[in-house]
Amino acid sequence: MSIEVLVPNLPESVSDATLINWQKKPGDRVTKNENLVDLETDKVVLEVPAPESGVLTKILKNDGDIVVGSEILAIIDPQAAATEETAATPASDADNEPQQTAEKEPEAASANIPLSPAVRRLVVEKNLDPSAISGSGKHCRITKNDILEYLQDEPVLETSSRTKTPPESVQTDSKPATIPAALRPEQRVPMTRLRAKIAERLLQAQQNAAMLTTFNEVDMHHVIDLRNQYKNRFEQTHSIKLGFMSFFVKASIEALKKFPTINASIDGNDIIYHGYYDIGIAVSTPRGLIVPVLRDADQLDFAGIEKNIADFGKKAKEGNISFEDLTGGTFTITNGGIFGSMLSTPILNPPQCAILGMHAIKDRPVVENGQIVVRPIMYLALSYDHRLVDGREAVQFLVTIKECLESPAHLLLNI
Repeated sequence: MSIEVLVPNLPESVSDATLINWQKKPGDRVTKNENLVDLETDKVVLEVPAPESGVLTKILKNDGDIVVGSEILAIIDPQAAATEETAATPASDADNEPQQTAEKEPEAASANIPLSPAVRRLVVEKNLDPSAISGSGKHCRITKNDILEYLQDEPVLETSSRTKTPPESVQTDSKPATIPAALRPEQRVPMTRLRAKIAERLLQAQQNAAMLTTFNEVDMHHVIDLRNQYKNRFEQTHSIKLGFMSFFVKASIEALKKFPTINASIDGNDIIYHGYYDIGIAVSTPRGLIVPVLRDADQLDFAGIEKNIADFGKKAKEGNISFEDLTGGTFTITNGGIFGSMLSTPILNPPQCAILGMHAIKDRPVVENGQIVVRPIMYLALSYDHRLVDGREAVQFLVTIKECLESPAHLLLNI
């Protein structure tokens, strides 16, 4: 009796998915719940596990195919014996697979680096070393896009193209020398589903909102002193490091309570005021920017916030972020400072009406009590939808965050 491997049911907001790469090939033995194939949606990468143990006898969908919920991906025979050689290969690879590829593959390709048929073909054709390529797939597996990006960054040129021009061909007049086309490579690659969705949402935010940004600066020395004083005890007690983000989440919640319009959103001609605080934390991944959400963040203490953020980072790295992690959110915080950003204008995350941008902490001269002193200063940026939020509210909101961070007792004593 054959068993069908189906595309899992997709959420209502997701109509289809793209098959990224197979982890098994026809003829391979598979174990129940073992990952067979990765599917990419415009939000997350989904793993499709084997419904039963057996032999993967047939693959019906190839890398790059668009699939929908409940569509058949492959067939498993629970009673068949695994074969040493592949029983069949996906159509797109069988037609193009070079003969005797095992003899041509780079040595590293056989060094326990699992490659899908499509990736293996590119490795052979381009004479690449897989160990030199960083994988962005599940468990750091190499995908087609990884190969294409690697080739774009470090193009593989034929040896002859580097030696074709003899010394005699050097120009001696005023005309510039012509650069061979092979030395100016270009490569066209399709956007990933996530990158396409990011592009769509950012364009939507700019076209559909009256976006404006206000700025301020915050003296971080009190937060830094407090963190340095208690970070070791904090980690020993809670088994998590004390970072800066928990301070900003707490400060943002205090400001949102004071200015509830900034925690609201627009739906047609209606304003929706949210009586809860779901804070989105922008996270950079190899696939692009995602925004997992801290649910009911006002109910979390510092340790709870740090643990949730660490969990999001781990999930993002491993590709295990779920749809639920990315759904909703009433306000977003993004930290360009970890990449060295001095100042930026963050873009709204629709349908939210505001986003806070953090930046790098730098020692700068400031005036205190008539004296010039050096303090660790961070520039803050608040982008907001002017259709809903007035400039006065936006400025006072950012001032409230500044006050909370410059006097952390506000956050600790809830005053």
